[in-house]
Amino acid sequence: MFGYIVINKPELKIKDYETYRSYYCGLCKTLKERYGFSGRMSLNYDTTFLAILLDALYEPDNKVTSERCVTHPFVKHKICRSIYTDYAADMNVLLTYYKCKDDWQDEKKHIKNAYAKLLTGKMKSKESCFLNKKEKVEELLSELSKHEKEKEADIDAMAGIFGKLLGHIFAYTSDEWEDELYRMGFFLGKFIYLCDAYEDLEEDMKKGNYNPFANMHDKAGFDDKVKNLLTMMMAQCCKEFETLPIIKNLDILRNILYSGVWSRYEIAVDKKRKQEGVADT
Repeated sequence: MFGYIVINKPELKIKDYETYRSYYCGLCKTLKERYGFSGRMSLNYDTTFLAILLDALYEPDNKVTSERCVTHPFVKHKICRSIYTDYAADMNVLLTYYKCKDDWQDEKKHIKNAYAKLLTGKMKSKESCFLNKKEKVEELLSELSKHEKEKEADIDAMAGIFGKLLGHIFAYTSDEWEDELYRMGFFLGKFIYLCDAYEDLEEDMKKGNYNPFANMHDKAGFDDKVKNLLTMMMAQCCKEFETLPIIKNLDILRNILYSGVWSRYEIAVDKKRKQEGVADT
């Protein structure tokens, strides 16, 4: 379920895009330092959003440098890092590890199993914060897997489990913003789960895999119902976000929440329309 929390680049100002890239590069460098090359391979945009969000809310002392790297060997580029980049890197590896385990259990992808084993050694002897999050993530994913095997038909309950997972990851620590961050992550997690299910529906039906939309996909108004569900989830997520006293990088965060997160859904809708158009002809 990676690749949903992204920017809408055409709608982002150049200076804001450069700032966004500085956090992405900072996350890349942090992954390399904390987890080695195997950790860097897990780099994605989703946890870049988490790093920017927490950095904007708590406003820590950032370490900003200008460096070259393997990807940009000839031109120096800005790298922004903080304690929240460290946290985002830890959560990035944690989620990647469980995603690989899930791919192995569901589809027996050997390369994912090998990568999961590689990350296992990297996650040992981590601080208590990481271990607490790991325990909660493992518990919720186990619950999700159990209900999937039982072919649970309650869509809201299934999405809610993944919502809880992301809520715990967003709630960085027990403080005055814990509840708002948890609820923000909760509704964003539900959105991601539902959007992922909608995107994978056709393939899951062909393979006989579990999909929460399996019992309603052929009913009238299905696509509109999915769109309404997703809209409600993001409306609640954005409502919680707007209660946070954030000024720093506000345009970047709003670009992602109000526009970027819909990118994959719009691609899925466009693909479905083209397939239906071909079928009609």
